[in-house]
Amino acid sequence: MGKINCIGILTSGGDAPGMNAAIRAVTRAGIAAGLKVKGIYRGYEGLINNEIQDFTTENVSNIIQRGGTILKTARSKEFLTPEGRKKAYDNMVEQGIDALIIIGGNGSLEGARIFAEEFDVPCIGLPGTIDNDLSGTDSTIGYDTTLNTIVQCVDKIRDTATSHERIFFIEVMGRDAGFLAQNSAIASGAEAAIIPEDSSNADQLEQFISRGIRKSKSSSMVIVSESPKCGAMYYADRVKKEYPEFDVRVSILGHLQRGGSPSAYDRILASRLGVGAITALREGQRNVMIGIKNDEVVYVPFCNAIKSDKPVKKELINVLGILSI
Repeated sequence: MGKINCIGILTSGGDAPGMNAAIRAVTRAGIAAGLKVKGIYRGYEGLINNEIQDFTTENVSNIIQRGGTILKTARSKEFLTPEGRKKAYDNMVEQGIDALIIIGGNGSLEGARIFAEEFDVPCIGLPGTIDNDLSGTDSTIGYDTTLNTIVQCVDKIRDTATSHERIFFIEVMGRDAGFLAQNSAIASGAEAAIIPEDSSNADQLEQFISRGIRKSKSSSMVIVSESPKCGAMYYADRVKKEYPEFDVRVSILGHLQRGGSPSAYDRILASRLGVGAITALREGQRNVMIGIKNDEVVYVPFCNAIKSDKPVKKELINVLGILSI
């Protein structure tokens, strides 16, 4: 593909606080670089259905503080098929879009990687996911805000847990990644975090019971990473059966974790990465995710960002264990 004159922006997959800040940064940095900018509504589904609009600076005014995404988002089954991707590409060509900037998580960037290979389209990804599970970046857009939201909720739940001398199992998002659970447990002073990455003990529940409750605490908070098989309800049911002397409650935070005005950190991160995306295109980069490492903007090939497991640091697990005595 030749010179880039027009870029398209879309948000895909689960929404994350800070996506609007990223849309704003990409749009304004693109215009400042002399590029035409088009907003694509409802992710890849909107690209297939030609839901595309010219964007100016006015389109992205007064959105930096808003949660969600003004471009809307959707999960597209049709884009998973070669026929769907061909429709998307034909609409790109018809609209004069030379390159795509995709704001999303694992699945969104995997879709961008496949699309870029099939049609030789320059694609740049921005890590927009509350899970913080993309490799090559210290933080993803939305993670910091969600972490703060969880901590605020846990602080409130602790008030009632202490009043009633209860164990609360609090389930948080994160899919296969335990970053939200582990760090919110440390930040909220929880007694334990049950996360997929912690394989130090075959039975994390038994480890928690022996370490915490049996030392006569007035209440206990356990943060559990969501899981179809071993979520908060699973552990609460086990306590009821195996330790009936304890009063147990469950709180599943659910989608309230995704909402809310983005934190200052997420607004700054999204702004830096959005400008970084335009810089990358001008430098001839393609098929990379823009990340942040040691406070420097970096370019991470899609395959590295998506396929590498991003581990929760063992140090964090140790810190929580020490402080929960």
